Amino acid sequence: MAIAFCFSPSFASSLLSSSNLNLNRPLLSASSSSLLHVRLTVTHPTTTATSLVHNHNHCSSRHHLLFASAGGGDGGFNGRDSSGGGGGGGGGDSHGDGRGEDNAGDKNRAEALMVLKEAGRSLETVPKDLAAAIQDGRIPGLVVGRFLELEKSGILRWLLQFGGFKERLLADDLFLAKVFMECGVGVFTKTAAEYERRRENFFNELEIVFADVVMAIIADFMLVYLPAPTVSLRPPLAVSAGQIAKFFHNCPDNAFQVALSGTSYSLLQRLGAIVRNGSKLFAVGTASSLVGTAVTNVLINAKKAVNKSEADDVENVPIVSTSVAYGVYMAVSSNLRYQVLAGVIEQRILEPMLHQHKLILSALCFAVRTGNTFLGSLLWVDYARWIGIQKAH
Repeated sequence: MAIAFCFSPSFASSLLSSSNLNLNRPLLSASSSSLLHVRLTVTHPTTTATSLVHNHNHCSSRHHLLFASAGGGDGGFNGRDSSGGGGGGGGGDSHGDGRGEDNAGDKNRAEALMVLKEAGRSLETVPKDLAAAIQDGRIPGLVVGRFLELEKSGILRWLLQFGGFKERLLADDLFLAKVFMECGVGVFTKTAAEYERRRENFFNELEIVFADVVMAIIADFMLVYLPAPTVSLRPPLAVSAGQIAKFFHNCPDNAFQVALSGTSYSLLQRLGAIVRNGSKLFAVGTASSLVGTAVTNVLINAKKAVNKSEADDVENVPIVSTSVAYGVYMAVSSNLRYQVLAGVIEQRILEPMLHQHKLILSALCFAVRTGNTFLGSLLWVDYARWIGIQKAH
């Protein structure tokens, strides 16, 4: 939207000092030798600029007065189109976005430094990666306050020395509790699920049950660790890094995690988080299965040596096919379930509602994670039998 009109200098002072502008008043005189032109231009729905230009004797002198105001545009004045059009141009949008990011960074930096000052700390007293993130305005004061709270615990202060734990604890102060929940209930829920599926064959297939439980214990930690939301403190990659490396470096650790102030993730980056975590969980699942099936085969061979009558009834577990199958299962089923659990159910639903009631929040997280672990065990048994790596007796 653009508004332009002229008036003689005799009215300039009263116009600028008056709070009520009567646009019906005649402002233009044909005999005026000096004109004051006012033009109001709106280039963005939220930001406008008004420029007052005083032309004496048609360009003898020019003075600019700029000030910002808020308002919207309708494409013209009193319904008439004007040069510049309605809604503003792309350049205005671009500059507005840049200023928004700068403002968010400045706000984050000011908040973080204020929290440090109130705690009697300085940037030199916090880890270098955290100090760099504060200087860059990448983290708000809330994250710095959480770091200072976590430091009060000896165990957590020790874990904060490790970058991966630090990023996850800063995003979720219950992260460590969730690790213990997952691993603590893993053995019981896995065993219960195995019994639910096998029933009377549970003891006949005890070697397979043991392999499943061993794989679960090894994998449980990584299932909590990898898809957990994080506060990224990683420095930017080198300029020489490849495009693929840069893309995955900028992806979140959880596809559904809430972005911090001044940070945003595109849909492609969130999908990239699923792909990246899927590849990691495939490696974890395959490796853990190799360990589990190898131990199981050792026990089976020992059982055959002690009780030769059962030598024909008990078969060794296929190591390679089982390991690859478990890796695929982890990359697809476990990856998606834990991404949704950590990023949607816990961070977006439970945490906002119960962030002031940590005990209730922990109890609900325990219940949800227990149910998810039990469901995963059921799905694994069905999947293993479906692809033929396990057979019901």
